[in-house]
Amino acid sequence: MARPDESVITDLLELHTWTVFDVDDDGRVLAGSDATGATQVVEIGPDGHRTPLTALPGACSGRYVPGRRTVVVEHDTDGDERSQLSLLHLDPLPSSPVGLDALEPVAREPEFIHALVDVDADRVVYRTNRRNKVDFDVVVHDLATGAERVVYDDGGHVGEVDVDGDTVVVTLTSLQPGSTHVRLVRDGGTVEVTDADEHAMHVSAQLLPGTSTVLMSSNRGRDFRSVVTVDPAGRWTTLLAADDHDVTALPSPDGSRLLVARHVDGADELTIHGPDGEPLVPVVLPGRGVVSTAWSPNAAWLAVALNSPTTPGTVVIVDAAGGTVRTLVDGTAQMSPELRRTLVEPASMRVPTRDGESIPCFVYTPPEPVPELAGSVVVNIHGGPESQARRQFSAVNQALAAAGHVVVVPNVRGSTGYGKRWYSMDDVRLRLESVLDLVDIRSWVPAVRGEPDRVALYGGSYGGYMVLAALSMHPGLWAAGVDIVGMSSLVSFLENTSDYRRAVREREYGSLERDRDFLRAASPLTHVRAMDTPLFVIHGANDPRVPLSESQQIKVALDEKGVTCTLQVYPDEGHGLAKRANRLSAYPAALAFLGEQLRRR
Repeated sequence: MARPDESVITDLLELHTWTVFDVDDDGRVLAGSDATGATQVVEIGPDGHRTPLTALPGACSGRYVPGRRTVVVEHDTDGDERSQLSLLHLDPLPSSPVGLDALEPVAREPEFIHALVDVDADRVVYRTNRRNKVDFDVVVHDLATGAERVVYDDGGHVGEVDVDGDTVVVTLTSLQPGSTHVRLVRDGGTVEVTDADEHAMHVSAQLLPGTSTVLMSSNRGRDFRSVVTVDPAGRWTTLLAADDHDVTALPSPDGSRLLVARHVDGADELTIHGPDGEPLVPVVLPGRGVVSTAWSPNAAWLAVALNSPTTPGTVVIVDAAGGTVRTLVDGTAQMSPELRRTLVEPASMRVPTRDGESIPCFVYTPPEPVPELAGSVVVNIHGGPESQARRQFSAVNQALAAAGHVVVVPNVRGSTGYGKRWYSMDDVRLRLESVLDLVDIRSWVPAVRGEPDRVALYGGSYGGYMVLAALSMHPGLWAAGVDIVGMSSLVSFLENTSDYRRAVREREYGSLERDRDFLRAASPLTHVRAMDTPLFVIHGANDPRVPLSESQQIKVALDEKGVTCTLQVYPDEGHGLAKRANRLSAYPAALAFLGEQLRRR
């Protein structure tokens, strides 16, 4: 008979997650669901009827072509992140989900990235590194003729893009840590909307329809991001601001409304505002968590997916004029009453640090005591580092709590969401200060009935690096570690990561040319001789960000020392596990490992 925690993790991993990609003028929602094992495109009718559209080998996403029954599908191969673009025609609706052979190619060159930016009735806009595999250009593809036009090729790592007619606004990663800058291309010239050398984050930059005025969320001259406009003369106007949280806005396609999101303590709060920033109607969602949103072309509808700690995705449609919310998918309906009772709403707490700071944390307390695991703590560290742990569903966190562990999910220094000052406190030579935050959390765990000698570390990507750094640089403090696609050496990571990512990562970690000695000192592999903690490692063979060699070399080093180290490699995955079959293989094994290492003896 299976242990209760084993059955719970399986039930949690079997839950279907939902997200929103788009909504059309008739109120049909294009959504993503991983019911078949990896996120596929599903159409949800106004009455809630669901039509699965794709059955591709890996995760995919999509956008409607306005005015047509056609979807642009973005897909890659086994998590390699080299996005390709294709068309799926919906008139008539496919009788069953389609594979790759039923899609019409738009941009397919598997050696390059073609990432979808925007779609309108006549064209598809995407960004691509096909010119040199490093810099990203912005390309407009004419749907009628197939002709393509490059509208931006001034170099850099292009992130967000908005195109309105012949005017283009691009957001690029700058060489300052935790910073971006915005450029406007019009009339054959390029205008620097923001200072490329300024330490500031500008996100969600979009053109107000029919103008050259940029609307964005920016922390220029502030700690938290506010909603601002910058007109063609370079005048900045603040529309919405707060002193303790970030604010962003998504303009409707006709410019008549703004969907304003306030990002408070890891959750999103939505309100519809007028174009001048005045509030019109609140959007009351069935819970508190993280949202994905989309406007319909006629600005009549908003589609929203809510992902919270206790639901993997509820999809609603909102009447933009009145704010009425109608549920299309109830994310909790798939759960048994018994499973619902195991789910925990995390508490927000602050952990005091050695230098007078405080670390924001979400703490999951076991719903029922498990004597052999009483006092055990698992610290789950997010990736990034320019990211944050948020109030969203995690099968792993919920399963750990259901098994009897206290789960602490911290936003250590360097995390976004708590102001520019906080996310700048781990830049380059300050990297190891964030690792010391984990030592402070270990000292604090008695406040949540944890035992410092029974604390394990768990993390993915940068979180995996943090696990390895704490285990190797602060040995003897930890009971176990789980590292998922983490970097074991900052030097070899930067040398071997994808070309287009190297400069972006060097601005945060340090330059191979100028900071090699520090990078070596900050690498877990440098300190592996001191590491004495059992380790469980998970990695995808196709990872374009953190090469598999990062996990292989820590495995070899620990094997030579005789320290327990299990490495599970998945040949059809990239940076993390996108396929449910692989998650069902990896995560229960990792949790069983933690249970064995942390149980009271």
